Amino acid sequence: MSKTIEEILAFCEKNGVRMIDFKTVDLQGRWHHITIPVERFNQDTLQYGIGFDGSNFGYASVEKSDMVFVPDPDSAQLDPFTAVPTLSMTGDVQVIAEPENQRFGQYARSVTKRAEEYMRETGIADKMVVGPEFEFYLFDSVSFENAPHRASFEVNAQEAEWNTSEAYGSGYQIAHHDGYHAALPQDLTYDVRNDICLKMAEWGVKVKYHHHEVGGPGQLEVEVEPESLTEMADKTMISKYIIKNVAAQNNQTATFMPKPIHGEAGSGMHVHIWLWKDGKPLFYDANGYSSLSETALCFIGGLLKHAGSLCAITNPSTNSFKRLVPGFEAPVTIGYATANRSSIIRIPAYAKTPAQKRFELRNPDATCNPYYAFAAILMAGLDGIQNKIDPHANGWGPYDFNLFNLSEEDKKRIQGLPKSLGEALDALEADHDYLTAGGVFPEELINNWIKLKRKEVEEISRIPTPAEFQRYYTL
Repeated sequence: MSKTIEEILAFCEKNGVRMIDFKTVDLQGRWHHITIPVERFNQDTLQYGIGFDGSNFGYASVEKSDMVFVPDPDSAQLDPFTAVPTLSMTGDVQVIAEPENQRFGQYARSVTKRAEEYMRETGIADKMVVGPEFEFYLFDSVSFENAPHRASFEVNAQEAEWNTSEAYGSGYQIAHHDGYHAALPQDLTYDVRNDICLKMAEWGVKVKYHHHEVGGPGQLEVEVEPESLTEMADKTMISKYIIKNVAAQNNQTATFMPKPIHGEAGSGMHVHIWLWKDGKPLFYDANGYSSLSETALCFIGGLLKHAGSLCAITNPSTNSFKRLVPGFEAPVTIGYATANRSSIIRIPAYAKTPAQKRFELRNPDATCNPYYAFAAILMAGLDGIQNKIDPHANGWGPYDFNLFNLSEEDKKRIQGLPKSLGEALDALEADHDYLTAGGVFPEELINNWIKLKRKEVEEISRIPTPAEFQRYYTL
């Protein structure tokens, strides 16, 4: 049941709240916000919302940019990073219409909500649950410059191996590619992660665990308990917000860039997936491969069939494809297997009960807009179930062997993910009917996304890099 205006105002009075902050997400997946004094918050705010210019968020042209943000009262939480006590809310976006405003179909939260509605309309399931793993780097400093006459970036982390020779080296630096589950005193980020997780819990994001990841110079992971689609997209935005702000409070900086350091482990956002109907899990069958049901395998089939076009949404940065390369734990092969981290679908061997039985999609990263990414994953899976796409019959596995050690002949037989954002956009342009089914992803949104990302690819491709100077300057 939604919180009432009376309940929210009573909470504000009890906690000394002076400001109400409304957070909206732009097309790319960044939060923006607008703040009002608590005295201006009333029933009209909840019912009619606050007007804003949607063109600045990438959703609309200037001549059709008037939109309305309608807060979701159930999302109300105290923001722990403001000096003045502030209540934070996310919500939905509407377009101006008569007699009543209408849901704006391109808005990120609208897409996840429509995806959940469509799922229920198909009768296949009434709930999709997702559990992401948030991988990121925590640096002590970062600087970057992209001027016409100079281009550079520099990052530093006290626990990085290159600091063994520096003045503040402790001798406990973490070796290259050797940070997985590092313990104190090497794990200098432990207290920061504890603070992150406690603040996430206070905001309603349940944490499973946290640990140091493989990357020695401050790569970390926080995994959260699974939630339904829209709720987890909201909580993904909250998690990133908390991680970045706790880092800033500690005079550090967090990045979700998939590949910030050449030669070190990249950061992904593995997504664990479940389907439920009438309170029962749909992915378990004791007699199926790895105890997976036909429904689960067909869902996997849909993900694998549409893997290329999905990458344009789940891995939507040029940097994403610097992570998706052979030789690291990032998957590059379109396939599925049990306990195999080299395929894009991994079925955890330790998940044995009906309620635990699931699989994870390993290629996504956190540069995605989580609303679009989770909705696209659901739509690909539903397409696989509706069309009975058998992953084994289509030659996608199971690959119960190391896909990183294939012969050249085997590599030619096995399909791989796109090697660039441009290739992924080509795939999305050719394969997106499964996304527009049921009006979940408006065609205009797909076109806007492709146009935005192609411009991104083109602009970045024109910029000379230090690596090009090193390789070509003397030719």
